[in-house]
Amino acid sequence: MALTMTALTTKEASRSPYQLDQPQTLKASTALLKRIKSETDRKEAASATKSLIRTEDSSDEKDSSDAEPIWLVLTTKRNIADQRRLKPGKIPLPHPLNTSPTTTTCLITCDPQRQVKDVLAHPSFPTSLASRITKVIGISKLKARYQPFESKRQLLDEHDVFLADARIITMLPKILGKTFYKGSKKPVPVSLEPYRQSNAAGKRVVLKPTTEKSKTIAPPLQVAKEIEKTLGCALVHLSPSNNVSVRVGLSSFTPQQIADNVEAVVNGLAAKFIPKGWRNVRGVHVKGPNTMALPIWLADELWVEEGDVLDDAEAEEVKAVGMKGGAKRKARLLNKAPGGEEAEAEGKGVKRERSTDVTKEDRKKRKRVDEDPGLSKEIRERREKLREQKKADRENMRGTTEAVAVE
Repeated sequence: MALTMTALTTKEASRSPYQLDQPQTLKASTALLKRIKSETDRKEAASATKSLIRTEDSSDEKDSSDAEPIWLVLTTKRNIADQRRLKPGKIPLPHPLNTSPTTTTCLITCDPQRQVKDVLAHPSFPTSLASRITKVIGISKLKARYQPFESKRQLLDEHDVFLADARIITMLPKILGKTFYKGSKKPVPVSLEPYRQSNAAGKRVVLKPTTEKSKTIAPPLQVAKEIEKTLGCALVHLSPSNNVSVRVGLSSFTPQQIADNVEAVVNGLAAKFIPKGWRNVRGVHVKGPNTMALPIWLADELWVEEGDVLDDAEAEEVKAVGMKGGAKRKARLLNKAPGGEEAEAEGKGVKRERSTDVTKEDRKKRKRVDEDPGLSKEIRERREKLREQKKADRENMRGTTEAVAVE
């Protein structure tokens, strides 16, 4: 049976040049869940202790805490961030992940912690949310009680989610150390500060604390709203690389729920976190912890701007310079615009001098390739060759998705 090929890149009528193909996203989600389920059933059938652990009263339906996570892997053409950011970004999800009543949450607050405990015990605070916050600890007690490595490890294992007051979030890496920040349980900032109120002059001011050492805490309803909002978001941890992984679902979700979350996260990443938006996106995949990545979107072009494509002569020159280890000269060649050629030295001992006639604006002026009538034949051939290679890669990816779905 012949495999049918469909495009993974779709032009959009709005400002964004690309958008996700919803049928392809749903199809990839269905195939991924089917693969995870079949793998789980195979492991359970091969386990010799299955009959000893399961009882007659046990339900066939798995608890959400035992479900495997579903990850969205987005790759870009250029690096997303210039440095590693310890404060994660947040994207609201239509189907939150932390909705299970058995999820345990630890809340790290400013001093004194008694203010936050009183807010959680207030009658207006939702009981269902208060029962999920199993521990409230101030930053001073965190420093005093959890200095040894073993105590930090125990605290990490006792809770599923860690929330921290946004006013102290930058102090936690030094206190908690790599025990927390090398895994997926990094403290998530939540705003516990009251909203600014308007004074008689109409200006919004912050309420002053009652004492010099204390911090103002928002009313119970506002605290509950901010915590629910934070728990319902997907966390985005950025690093100086060209890919980012975001948890968008669980294996207990339906394919439609995962597809909705994937669309929300991709649009949020392109709008808020990725420089140049969709133009910088190279591919979008979904995967499980032990599965292959299934493609749901691939870019047609491997470059962000038209000026990134070099002709054969420039490419050979940059390659030759790169082999010699001249990083500065290589950067000059990549940023070189027409008219900005360096003067050739006519004898030994004569240094090259860069022409100062070309301004920074002239280097940035690059006409689109399709609109340039004087485009050389070599550049057109190079672009067509790159597009053919990308088309072949997309067809191979598509065939892989179809094969997994058939299994």
